Amino acid sequence: MLTCLNRLALSLLTASLVLGVSHSGATSEEFTLVHTNDFHGRYYPIEVVPGNAMVQTGDPGGRMQGFERAGRMGGFACQATLLKQIRNARGDDNVFVVHAGDTFSDDLLGNLTKGGAVIRLMNALSYDFLALGNHDFDYGLDRTLALAALADFPMLAANVTLRESGEPVFGDPTRVITLGGVKVGFLALGYHNTHMTTSPDNVQSLAFTSGIDAARRYLSDLHEQADVVVVVSHQGTTVDRKLAREVDGVDIILGGHSHNWITPPEKVGNTWLVEALSNGLLVDELRVHVTDGRISRVDQTMHTLWEDQCQPDPEVVTMIDSLRKPHRQRLEAVLATAVEPIGRQYQSASPFDRLVGEILRQETGTDVAFLPGVGYGVTLPTGPITREALYTLLPHPSKLVTLELSGAQILQILEQSATNQKPTVPLRIVGGLIQTSGIGWTVDYRRPPGNRIDAVTVNGIPLDDEVLYRAATHSGMMAGIHRYATFAKGHAIRRSDRLITDIVEAHLQRRGKVTAPARKDIILIRAR
Repeated sequence: MLTCLNRLALSLLTASLVLGVSHSGATSEEFTLVHTNDFHGRYYPIEVVPGNAMVQTGDPGGRMQGFERAGRMGGFACQATLLKQIRNARGDDNVFVVHAGDTFSDDLLGNLTKGGAVIRLMNALSYDFLALGNHDFDYGLDRTLALAALADFPMLAANVTLRESGEPVFGDPTRVITLGGVKVGFLALGYHNTHMTTSPDNVQSLAFTSGIDAARRYLSDLHEQADVVVVVSHQGTTVDRKLAREVDGVDIILGGHSHNWITPPEKVGNTWLVEALSNGLLVDELRVHVTDGRISRVDQTMHTLWEDQCQPDPEVVTMIDSLRKPHRQRLEAVLATAVEPIGRQYQSASPFDRLVGEILRQETGTDVAFLPGVGYGVTLPTGPITREALYTLLPHPSKLVTLELSGAQILQILEQSATNQKPTVPLRIVGGLIQTSGIGWTVDYRRPPGNRIDAVTVNGIPLDDEVLYRAATHSGMMAGIHRYATFAKGHAIRRSDRLITDIVEAHLQRRGKVTAPARKDIILIRAR
């Protein structure tokens, strides 16, 4: 297996580092893009295992991405070393480093510093550009604005606008930079369904619109100023492909949101499209060759940041230690022991979410429990479960809610989940498969929307449309995230001030040892 350093050295033997002239007389230049996406607050190496290492790896409902061995991966200290190597090799003026959103939340230290720790570390790594993702508004607009002021790089999104003015909230979403003698234009696109993935209070003054429409508005001006146009996108792979097919003039899309591992670069029409998984485990390096003002070739190295193959940058190690020090006792407190890996899955039944659902049912004496399918989270490996490990999976201050739902309403909720995954219009994709406990069901994506759910049971008994079932969920679901409007129409709704994380912590501490629950009662039939 090639290490990051070996791969970089090998690429140096094959890539031109200076602008020059080809044998045919055509003018040729080269520049380097370095791309990451979806940190979700991860700044520290994490344990990965073959199969289900984190959300959307080892997921039978997804692309079954995964790693071939166990080990520790990622972290800003290893990434800092790699970025220095790339800049030294390519020339600092020829390298541009971007992040495609979902950056600083979904982590306990991120929550305790409201994103400040991650932004400070990205400053230390000299990031150049960031497209805002949906979870970059989890602390509210005022905090996102404060983090943008803290950042040494622009944090932008063309399709995130102020409701009053209609203008992009962070100003001009484009930049034009000369790299390797080439004028390169960058456009940032956010997530059009952000308002469905966070608390409404966080984004009430903002509008989230189509990134494809926004791209059409900005591309003509970018083409007047730049030879090459790069879109840094948090729209998700399906929508990025639609952008590439429908909008002329996008040369490269550096994507995020879907957590896909796209290597080699996917070619859609005349557009190269890439995405670099999530959690900072991969760093995508693209060497872009331009001949007579047009891209002639794109070479990719997808660096996998195995900790045992990287030399952590000592200055960044010291910085991380100083950021953790005030919170170390809270971060590293051990709550329980995992007897086996317990992971989150996104597009199929999730072991961790089944565990939480079982805990909520035990706590409340309810028949069923519902949790949203969410696209972040790191597998709890075998061994101690620390508080910060738990918070990678339950980072948000959601509160317990109990209610009664009719069988017909439960069916509506399950059908809405299936529609969220496979809508007739790609822009309407939102969230993952709803996570349930106490319910057995089959989802068949071969069927038309509204008719995809079958064989529903509650604790082994067929669902009755007229019966009221006692249910547990949380405040985010009651607020209608992921288009789940049915919860607010339930009966006997009781809202609690108890945080879901506090309930789960207490149960883990009482159990001591934890295993992954069985999940054989949910059947997923994929479309051919």
